Amino acid sequence: MKQKKKIRVMIVEDEDHVRTLIKTVVKSMNCEIVGETNNGKDAVSLYYKLKPTMLLLDINMPIKSGKKALAEIRKRFPNTFIIMLTSLTDSETVEDCIKLGATGFIRKDLPIDKMREVIKQTWSAYKSSLQ
Repeated sequence: MKQKKKIRVMIVEDEDHVRTLIKTVVKSMNCEIVGETNNGKDAVSLYYKLKPTMLLLDINMPIKSGKKALAEIRKRFPNTFIIMLTSLTDSETVEDCIKLGATGFIRKDLPIDKMREVIKQTWSAYKSSLQ
């Protein structure tokens, strides 16, 4: 029987405690964390190098915002699965990111089980849209 390939995940978050939380969620979903960084500039170059299956990308970061990193990555890799991480519920920012190609959103203050559920549901919808 063929073993199911693990989903390769990259995490971009400038707050260490939040990145640790996200890693815990991702690992509990039996995904492989292939890379992590704490700013949008490094996110773009690391993404190009690693080409993960899933990118969890913070919006507000130093050096380059998640929004700018999202736009750059989607321009070169239009089918990229990207969930934005946010502590804001500023609907304008959310709408901008969706227009730029974000697949979904996770609020950083969600409980772990809810985060996991949002990732699973967004991933399922994404996979369905590709078929």
